[in-house]
Amino acid sequence: MELDTLKDLYIHELKDLFSAEQQLVKALPKMAKAAGNKELASGFQHHLEQTKEHAQRLQQILSSHKATTRGPKCKGMEGLLAEGAEMIAEEADAEVKDAGLIGAAQRVEHYEMAGYGTARTYAELIGDDEGAKLLQTTLEEEKQTDQKLSELAKSSINVAAVK
Repeated sequence: MELDTLKDLYIHELKDLFSAEQQLVKALPKMAKAAGNKELASGFQHHLEQTKEHAQRLQQILSSHKATTRGPKCKGMEGLLAEGAEMIAEEADAEVKDAGLIGAAQRVEHYEMAGYGTARTYAELIGDDEGAKLLQTTLEEEKQTDQKLSELAKSSINVAAVK
């Protein structure tokens, strides 16, 4: 793909985010299954449903620009999820593993927040007001997920992992 304009870069970013979300859809059920804490497992399941919505929003924005979702695999998400898979595979105390899963999930959330913030800014600059609104909605949801993970870590999981 030629990146001659900011719109080209915007479309490229949207495709990268779509790839990231598709990878996350496959990873979240594994994270939920690995979680020992029921609240954490439930949070991963809830975020799976949100993640599917995020992918649909990206598809909607790309369609509005007559672009497909096809693009290269998001290498950043691939790396983050590989680290998360390593945590799942670790022989660890259940509470310690849950703390590690939260850390892995928060790295994913922060990566997504950076991507959605960037894409939203591009949308605003090229005049894609509807796209900017949809991206802002997703960005807010990613921030809420990150906050919920922090609260869960501070209130119970990390505390239990201290022993």
